[in-house]
Amino acid sequence: MASFAYKALEGNGSVTTGEIDANDRGEALRILDRKGLQPVKLTQKSGGGAAAAPAAKKGGGAKPDARGAAPAEGKGKAAEGKPVPEGPVKLKRNEVVLFTEELSDMIGAGLQLEPALRAMESRQQSGNLKNVSEKIRSYVRDGSSFSGALKMSSPSFGPLYTSLAAAGEASGALDTILRRQAEYLKKLAEIKGVVTLALIYPSILMLSGVVVGFIFVTKLIPQLTALLESTPGSELPLGAVIMIGLSDFLKKWWIVGLLLVAALLVLFKAWKDAEANKPAWDRIKLKIPLFGRVIEQQFYVQFMETMATLVGNGLPLLRALELSRDAMQNLHMQAHLDDMIEMVGDGRSLSKSMIRTGAFPSMLIDMVSVGEQTGKIDKALRRAAERYDKELNNALQRIMALITPAVLIAMALLIGSMAYLMITAIFQTISNLGGG
Repeated sequence: MASFAYKALEGNGSVTTGEIDANDRGEALRILDRKGLQPVKLTQKSGGGAAAAPAAKKGGGAKPDARGAAPAEGKGKAAEGKPVPEGPVKLKRNEVVLFTEELSDMIGAGLQLEPALRAMESRQQSGNLKNVSEKIRSYVRDGSSFSGALKMSSPSFGPLYTSLAAAGEASGALDTILRRQAEYLKKLAEIKGVVTLALIYPSILMLSGVVVGFIFVTKLIPQLTALLESTPGSELPLGAVIMIGLSDFLKKWWIVGLLLVAALLVLFKAWKDAEANKPAWDRIKLKIPLFGRVIEQQFYVQFMETMATLVGNGLPLLRALELSRDAMQNLHMQAHLDDMIEMVGDGRSLSKSMIRTGAFPSMLIDMVSVGEQTGKIDKALRRAAERYDKELNNALQRIMALITPAVLIAMALLIGSMAYLMITAIFQTISNLGGG
């Protein structure tokens, strides 16, 4: 057991000093935490003693265990003794947004990270936010970075979130990064809500089309076939022959077809989830009609906003590029950023590096070039992000406006074609009967 000398703030703001005995630095920090002390300085004394230090003799400390050491904060237990779920805590999207907003407001108001997390942990309402705040604070208190603590505490903080948090730590603009991340998450939730509402009507149409098609295949077409076969001298038009053959095929092999589709979906998912294929899939996504443009513009907005925040807070351009690259999710675009980092490291300007990669539009490059010439590159990056954010919103609105008409046209072609072929076959049968 070692002896640690500490300097800490009490709840009333006064400074206290003393010594405590603990097995390691992490346990010493936990002991101070249980005493309600905010450590300012904690140093290990050589040849630590076994006697209790003055601070450890104050009331409110934990009782020593059989070895004479104050017990460490138990795994899965909160400071007040309430149970906390083991392992990472899963959060809903609205809980991630609320956590991000609250922490951003507290840090922006001047609180340091650990006291801000303590305040969130002390909320009266229990739940996942309280639990994850405690876990993050515990990791931070034991020496982990905030971004590392996020990864270990909850899978709901994805790679993008944790990379942006690391960028905020490096630039000293954690509150700004968190606030923008909260805005991004809320905007993403709004977009998903709009998409969901916009897809309700087309989904009903598609379901209706499938039901009508099923009735055609299983009921009407077999009846039409029987009618035509019982009519002497009747001749089926080519379209009706194809439709009847398709109906027979589906009735006989629909299970095999369903299994084949399911197998293809599983194989596709396994292919795109393989690490070696992720860059290729990210490149393919950028070429998908309509949606590829949205993904590309979303990348521009996120990249420019992150760069503007980091450069605006004094980070060197090369370091800002490295952190921005880590915050991007598209591996194909990450490769372009790797090339840019190499070129900027060799002395080229940001705008010329963007031209060399061929991944950025000329308008965006021109805006960055103007910022380089005026010495206000962070403001130029911010303006570029705002411009492409508007274009992203316009692209999303266009997609929403096209979904319903596209589904209507597809259903009209499918059902209309089947109805036309059936009516043609029926009229031809009547004509044959009249001619006979």
